[in-house]
Amino acid sequence: MHGTPQEVLERVFGYGAFRGDQEAIIGHVAGGGDALVVMPTGGGKSLCYQIPALLRDGVAVVISPLIALMQDQVDALLQAGVRAAYLNSTLDFDAVRRVEADARAGALDLLYVAPERLTSERTLALLDGVRIALFAIDEAHCVSQWGHDFRPEYLQLSVLHERYPAAPRVALTATADAPTRREIAERLGLDAARVFVSGFDRPNIRYAIVPKHNARQQFLRFLDAEHRGHAGIVYCLSRRRVEETADWLRARGYHALPYHAGMSTDDRKRHQDTFVREDGVIIVATIAFGMGIDKPDVRFVAHLDLPKSIESYYQETGRAGRDGTPADAWMTYGLSDVVTLRQMVEGSGADEQRKRIEVRKLDALLGLCELTTCRRRTLLAYFGEERAEPCGNCDNCITPPDTWDATEAARKALSCVYRTGQRFGAGYVTDVLRGRDSERIRGFGHHRLSTFGIGADIDPNTWRSVFRQLVARGLMRVDVEGFGSLKLTETSRAVLRGECALHLRRDAPAGRKPRRERPARAVRTALGPEHQTLFDALRDRRRELARAQGVPPYVIFHDATLEAMAEQRPRTLEAFATLPGVGEKKLERYGTTFIEAIEAHT
Repeated sequence: MHGTPQEVLERVFGYGAFRGDQEAIIGHVAGGGDALVVMPTGGGKSLCYQIPALLRDGVAVVISPLIALMQDQVDALLQAGVRAAYLNSTLDFDAVRRVEADARAGALDLLYVAPERLTSERTLALLDGVRIALFAIDEAHCVSQWGHDFRPEYLQLSVLHERYPAAPRVALTATADAPTRREIAERLGLDAARVFVSGFDRPNIRYAIVPKHNARQQFLRFLDAEHRGHAGIVYCLSRRRVEETADWLRARGYHALPYHAGMSTDDRKRHQDTFVREDGVIIVATIAFGMGIDKPDVRFVAHLDLPKSIESYYQETGRAGRDGTPADAWMTYGLSDVVTLRQMVEGSGADEQRKRIEVRKLDALLGLCELTTCRRRTLLAYFGEERAEPCGNCDNCITPPDTWDATEAARKALSCVYRTGQRFGAGYVTDVLRGRDSERIRGFGHHRLSTFGIGADIDPNTWRSVFRQLVARGLMRVDVEGFGSLKLTETSRAVLRGECALHLRRDAPAGRKPRRERPARAVRTALGPEHQTLFDALRDRRRELARAQGVPPYVIFHDATLEAMAEQRPRTLEAFATLPGVGEKKLERYGTTFIEAIEAHT
């Protein structure tokens, strides 16, 4: 296919303008240059290799880590009239031979391949016999052994540069801080590649993190108020918690399905397909779910347990709002999460250097949780991106938290941890501070300590908050070998000696509904009531077409395109062609049927 990047963007994909660095990246790769692209989820990374693939002669080979991602992208490209196919384990031998024959005949523009298949002798022999337009390595952070989605097979991709030195390579990821970018470049032989960092901000996502009191009930209040009828993802740490949470949501009228590595392959595939192809489905999952999911209308991502790092948090929350419309990243966490994650690190079998890095990453996430200032500024700063002003779209900006002078309470807590021998968890130390007369406390003789009862004026929830924040600030640490006992750190000395003041955030009382500065969102926010019924009719038409073809609805048109239809109500093919996301092939294939739906409604 010939033309300019702008012409291909309009003719094939139906958009009038590039976003951010897209045009510069496409021009560089189409001209034969190597590139490392860091662009936030939903920022349009796929166009950065799809358009060069259409501008260059030969077939573009896309290395993708997940079968679902390949299938969704190929479905979407076929809808747009692009010659695309994939090679993965879902194909039988005859289907594999047909795809290989198409590649040899020059009948493909893009070929998607899993990394382990790419490095097989059969696939390399196939590629030896075709003209290669470029290699695109998607989810490139998988090559980083310090990353959150390390895939050993990605380490073998250096063979591309050695075997096909004339083919340009572009590596793409949404999540890579500066050290990870250096590691990607080194491991993939991209040291001379041009690096494009388009920023990490996802301004349409509203971030909120709340202290854990009763996680399910807190989540249910959020869900009922903001996202009934929406598609979403809920992350939990354990398989059992995934199953129990999905059952609990179904009992409350939500279409919720579990997803974790302990399920059969067939069940996982069925639940993922339901989530992708139907509206309003909630997936409750471990981190085994989500990488490469291309569903654009996920309206919320919730964490009922703490993730392992800011990278994991950013990657997982980035699965919300890929279509650019408002979405929520909601999380609840408590000190028990810290204990569990520290135990997972210690028991991982990794070497000591790896464990230290993982602990530092967890500590950085705890700092994000306990902020009293703009969360987005800290989140972006972690990835090396400075933001001058508060974002106005996180919980701390919308409803600034109350703080209090907790210096004296912190000194009491630290002192009590020390005097009880640094052998007990927060619950026991709280009982000593509040002067609880229990057989266990008397058995240890702690009723005779000077710290016994000195915190009786502070309620248990506030003490839990104090201990949680002291751990987050590095004044205490959790000893996982000592069953979650608290131990003082060197930095606690200054507080104990009264050499510095300490202000902590004041948690809202448990069970109190959070204040909202805006009303709960309707299922669609971009439309007024005069357009909503037409939008629903168009959505029904899209669903019928998708089911007939066996594809997800969003590969036909995104919600944003349907919203534009509902607002503009085009009556001619010429007017329909001006809608965002309507290229030549989709105009030919769907223009008439959607215009008929608009006329029937009117």
